[in-house]
Amino acid sequence: MSDLKVTLIQTQLHWEDIAANLRMFDEKVNAIPERTEVVVLPEMFSTGFSMQPEKLAETMDGSAVQWMKKKAAEKNVIITGSLIIKEGDHYLNRLIWMQPNGVYGTYDKRHVFAFAGEHEHYQPGDKRLIAQVKGWKINLLICYDLRFPVWARNAISPDTGAPVYDVLINVANWPEARSTPWKTLLQARAIENQSYVVGVNRVGNDGNNIYHSGDSSIIDPVGEIIYQKSHDEDIFTYTLQRNRLDDIRQRLPFLKDADKFQVF
Repeated sequence: MSDLKVTLIQTQLHWEDIAANLRMFDEKVNAIPERTEVVVLPEMFSTGFSMQPEKLAETMDGSAVQWMKKKAAEKNVIITGSLIIKEGDHYLNRLIWMQPNGVYGTYDKRHVFAFAGEHEHYQPGDKRLIAQVKGWKINLLICYDLRFPVWARNAISPDTGAPVYDVLINVANWPEARSTPWKTLLQARAIENQSYVVGVNRVGNDGNNIYHSGDSSIIDPVGEIIYQKSHDEDIFTYTLQRNRLDDIRQRLPFLKDADKFQVF
């Protein structure tokens, strides 16, 4: 299987201003300096981490999803990040995995952040999304999900004899006050699941004057930090190496000894 090139966009967000954020990300995606295959944006990239879904939510036909569809096709890349979505009577913190052909997958944040009242506004999801591209299997999570290892647990598939996923991507609005857990948990998830981990966080103050230091990261399958950026906006592209992942799993077949968990 071939390598996979991913681009992380760490940026400030315009508070609760969908149009301004879409203009900003349009410019940043256009500014990616090299060919890439997956572009990763932060959690609630069109609004910031807002508890006002009644004011800000869009449907799956709304401007933000339409922008993702248009931009993915225009640049021939996969674009992923989460949005505030209304579905029926519920509001969702929904990650979109938008492919260049307009076909997309969705993941609704399982662990809504009660500490900030997210559970009072958003319906939690109950299904994981394992996306695929170029033979890579990618587990997609949102922010607070990072604290719950069973939900992120990798395993050997009884059908294929291979791990269920190869890369974990977490998109976040994770405050600087808890930056040590963010950085530590990204490494822990990589080590215990023998996968690459990509974490993309925002920077700057949000509308509640909560500061975010970013610390967006790429971690390799043994927990080594490939990339980590604090405080500053950045666009970073890296090629995930298939041979390195396969070699680590072959030399250190720890997943075969893992406990079985029920992930629903």
